Amino acid sequence: MKRRGRLPLPRSVRLAFWEGIRAGLPVRVAAEAVGCRAAEEWLRAAGGVVGNAPRPVGGRYLSVAEREEIAVGLAAGQSCRQIAARLGRPASTVSREIGRNSSRLGYRAVAAQAQAEFRAARPKTARLAGNARLRGWVQERLEERWSPEQISAALRREFPDDREMRVSHETIYQSIYVQGRGALRRELASCLRTGRALRKPRRKAGQRRGRIPGMVSISERPAEAEDRAVPGHWEGDLIMGVRNASAIGTLVERSTRFVLLLHLPGSHDAGAVAQAMTEAMATLPGQLRRSLAWDQGNEMAAHAQVSMATGLEIYFCDPHSPWQRGSNENTNGLLRQYFPKGTNLAVHSREHLDAVAAQLNSRPRKTLGWKTPAQALDEFLAGAAA
Repeated sequence: MKRRGRLPLPRSVRLAFWEGIRAGLPVRVAAEAVGCRAAEEWLRAAGGVVGNAPRPVGGRYLSVAEREEIAVGLAAGQSCRQIAARLGRPASTVSREIGRNSSRLGYRAVAAQAQAEFRAARPKTARLAGNARLRGWVQERLEERWSPEQISAALRREFPDDREMRVSHETIYQSIYVQGRGALRRELASCLRTGRALRKPRRKAGQRRGRIPGMVSISERPAEAEDRAVPGHWEGDLIMGVRNASAIGTLVERSTRFVLLLHLPGSHDAGAVAQAMTEAMATLPGQLRRSLAWDQGNEMAAHAQVSMATGLEIYFCDPHSPWQRGSNENTNGLLRQYFPKGTNLAVHSREHLDAVAAQLNSRPRKTLGWKTPAQALDEFLAGAAA
């Protein structure tokens, strides 16, 4: 079939492009390797999802020749194990193949190959496209900035006996990312944490900054903070605005993932951070002020002042080790939905920061068994008062 007066590109060209992407080649390099500039559009059409690429014949998937061997073996009365041993495949693979692709006439290799190719055809009609009730429920939560994984878990909890009200988080992502599915509005990508409609690899960690006098290493932090058994141990950082001219302070409690945001409208130097942190911590009971982990940024040069005013023991992470503040790093990613990179963060009022923190603290978290941080904190305080 012709397209715009030209023959379609062979399937082998597409497969070669996607094999280059899987091997880690940049998109442009992979496109040049197969001699097709349009190949870059294939990645965009797939939403950056390699799993939506055409699959090679053979390898993980049975080929026509292997299906012919299965048909010959069945005609000879051989068992699935005997056929599988000859093919070098697991017996379960052969058994599933026969069960899936047999008809009332028995197993035929050509017919089995046609059925397999039909099922493998992409894109398929999205699950969300055919269920208006499910689609509306998902879209409403996305607009409230729930993540797809939170939505998927909430559906199982809210509709335990309704199989039609189930969808995986990957299906939600692909319904937004992949062109042609049309199940969810494309602009809902802005509600995702990254705000992107194309998957991209993680960024590298930033550069090490200057050292601070009197730092205590995170290796000396109490064991109770490491295992998250006792609330009151915090992680903190700054998220930066355009040209690093503005900032918002973030504090995350390790056990409950409860979030506090520091309002820094005029400056984010050591004095401003110390004052904002002291004011924020003053609103908490003493049992929630045990320790704080921060990176080696100069904004914590007044850490001794903060420690004296709040009772917090402050520990500093090793250079280039963001995983030592994993909860805070994750929360900062969530906050970028509200405070995008490259914007002026000084324009946000204290009331707006409090509203954002309240929304984060009311969102269910997988690590908390789908409780919200506010619920987890309330349960701790109720237990401590009992």
